[in-house]
Amino acid sequence: MSDEIKNSDPGEETYLDGYHAGDYPRPSLTVDVAALTAHDGHLWVMLIKRRNPPFMNSWALPGGFVHMTESLDQAASRLLAEETGLKNVYLEQLYTFSDPERDPRTRVITVAYYALIAWRQLQSLQSEEQPTLIRLDVEWSGDTGGPVKLLDEQGEQQSIAFDHSDIIGMAIKRIRGKLDYVPIGFQLLPSRFTLRQLQDVHETILDNPLNKDSFRRRMLASGLLEATGEREDDVDHRPAELYHFVRRSAI
Repeated sequence: MSDEIKNSDPGEETYLDGYHAGDYPRPSLTVDVAALTAHDGHLWVMLIKRRNPPFMNSWALPGGFVHMTESLDQAASRLLAEETGLKNVYLEQLYTFSDPERDPRTRVITVAYYALIAWRQLQSLQSEEQPTLIRLDVEWSGDTGGPVKLLDEQGEQQSIAFDHSDIIGMAIKRIRGKLDYVPIGFQLLPSRFTLRQLQDVHETILDNPLNKDSFRRRMLASGLLEATGEREDDVDHRPAELYHFVRRSAI
């Protein structure tokens, strides 16, 4: 027993000694992680296919139950690494999903996280089994919010477990809302990039075209970009100047 408890009111010590957590109903606690990327004008999410009920053979976000000895952040990092191979990724806590009926097994509360990761990094983790990048179809505009659809290579809608469609939708709503005042677009780019590539990322997140000149003026005036003195190569057009982000932002 800690010194703090030893020096506390004897009545409190007696109460704690006789307290049995099992006497009270308790929900289970999980974390789920939406690892998002942008490519070819679309947003994508990394998913795994569930091998066991409930929702067997449905797509799901990487996640699982929180261990008694770890924090939520530690659980999110552990589960993402175990199920996708992604390590040392910045994760931001998104929202707590607590609908009593969200899990058919028992009362489960999940704390959702999200991360923005460059396409090449996520693509390199794909295998024939797990995990898989799935294209997203966001039917709502701006910060309206709501669930999203998952589409396979043929454009057919895929099923997703639990309320994970709502979690992904919440992540997209969050990054759309932050895009104007937090430089999150850089998280989805390689270390060196063109202004066109940066604009493509913003347009993909917003699902809306942006004026080229005003976007470039705003980005160059932000103080977040620095020219590398290099230009892109292996292109069939005039090579564009390459930039890098002055300080790699947290999401």
